[in-house]
Amino acid sequence: MASLRFNDVYLKDWFTIAGPLESNSRLKKLDIAMDDYYYGEKTFELAEVKMQKNVIQKLLDRNKLVQSDINLLVGGDLLDQIAATNYASLNYPISLLGLYSACATFPEILIVGSMFLKDANIKRVVGVTSSHNLSAERQFRYPIEYGTPKPHTSTFTTTAAISTLLSKEVGKIKIESATIGKVSEMGIKDANNLGAAMAPAAARTLYEHLRDLKRDVDYYDLILTGDLGCIGANIFKHFCELNYNLKVRKYVDAGCELYLKSQDVYAGGSGPACLPLVLFNKIIATGKYKKILIIGTGALHSKTFVNQKNPIPTIAHAVSLEVI
Repeated sequence: MASLRFNDVYLKDWFTIAGPLESNSRLKKLDIAMDDYYYGEKTFELAEVKMQKNVIQKLLDRNKLVQSDINLLVGGDLLDQIAATNYASLNYPISLLGLYSACATFPEILIVGSMFLKDANIKRVVGVTSSHNLSAERQFRYPIEYGTPKPHTSTFTTTAAISTLLSKEVGKIKIESATIGKVSEMGIKDANNLGAAMAPAAARTLYEHLRDLKRDVDYYDLILTGDLGCIGANIFKHFCELNYNLKVRKYVDAGCELYLKSQDVYAGGSGPACLPLVLFNKIIATGKYKKILIIGTGALHSKTFVNQKNPIPTIAHAVSLEVI
């Protein structure tokens, strides 16, 4: 069951909060911009929890919904045991499915939510994801106070939170189909070069999506990967051509599209929030694209496995969107 189609599933609305650096990037529009990384809290981790709570509540308020109108909450983040999502959900007595595919979590949320909407008893699903640069740095690498130098292949974890409202009611975007990725690894052990590690998984998922649905690569107005970064994006294009005979022309990577060149973010942006932040606040905001394939890319490693010199497993999930 690599690929599946959906009928009458819509992404009705979304709400985003962007961090200080992201608020001054290439984004076309923003719902809320954070003044600093603490967001009024004592720690970066509590700031991420608050970000998630706020995007959920703002989404409900804007659509004149109360908690009882939502049948299911689906979400995940980068922290151990998806802690930010778990703490944020304490405010909402809604059934929760917590997910983790690292930076591929957003499309996984859309896939799981869309599958549940096939049930006659499920009317509305809220999805939520987030990442915070400083909480991620503390967990996966070193606190910024340590001053560790980074190679040019590193990416910069995006600070943002995004909530989505999935519904059977006709909305702004139709979720048309999806391809669930397979875990793979190419022998790369460098956690500072995740774009290279994830690029083959993205190419494989793209190939399987097009094969399963019998589509040409030019069927889509745009193919948007999540956070391969500028180095990983180039590897992705070469890998597609060399291994699958796919020339990917109408393509951008969210990690490359988010930040300005003047912002010192190494190879580009990353994190579960990177893909949806760019999708909603830049790509959709232009009004240029009707058929968009998003491919979220995730490195499924932990600091323990990396320190034990194990290769990094990766995954990529794809979702086909049709802007109405």
